[in-house]
Amino acid sequence: MKREILSVISCRDLNAGVYELVLSGASDMRAGQFVELSVPGFYLRRPISVADCADGVLTLLVKEAGEGTKKLRTVKSGDTVDALTDLGNGFDTNAEKPLLVGGGIGCAPLYKLAKDFAAAGVRATAVLGFRNAAEVYYAEEFSRFCDVVIATDDGSAGVRGNAVSAAEGIDFDRFYACGPQVMLRAAAQKLRHGQVSLEARMGCGFGACMGCSIKTTKGYARVCKEGPVFEAEEVVW
Repeated sequence: MKREILSVISCRDLNAGVYELVLSGASDMRAGQFVELSVPGFYLRRPISVADCADGVLTLLVKEAGEGTKKLRTVKSGDTVDALTDLGNGFDTNAEKPLLVGGGIGCAPLYKLAKDFAAAGVRATAVLGFRNAAEVYYAEEFSRFCDVVIATDDGSAGVRGNAVSAAEGIDFDRFYACGPQVMLRAAAQKLRHGQVSLEARMGCGFGACMGCSIKTTKGYARVCKEGPVFEAEEVVW
């Protein structure tokens, strides 16, 4: 864990509920790790997955989920953000035919993972699930590094259905998933042999408060410290 004061490069809307926040001055981080940002006027920091991190530039894809992330959306170029970085454990890249499965804002941490696989000469397949066409984001960005399948609940873009159903039938040797818990549970049951990135309400973000503990086959584990990435088979759903 590191505390860093980051400078805002840009903040732009991707759709009505999601925005891209680009910051400079960050340490390198792995796909699947997260940061915690301080928002003036709010006691608790906001945990946000790393979408990309390279050469000191950190990209976050943020869902406006409450007053804190709503206020964070108003930052301007040149502002500074107090951040805890290098938090949690990230994804591995132990796959020759990786399948990335994202649901909603859970697609965000899979972007750097797709880039990392591409840099190693491996082209992944990413199945990105959304409720409708208006909520689709970063599809073009993903397509630069991997094959992309879009799934929407109402069929207004891509294939009709959720990300897990759209992923069935794709040839892969290991899956990597992030999204709502119901989606991750389905992925663990139907796809098998992979990793899941869990979401949880966090107090401290670095393992001190025990507030984000979950049950695993090895006992209780903290999402912020032992996770957020776990082997799908070890989570007790």
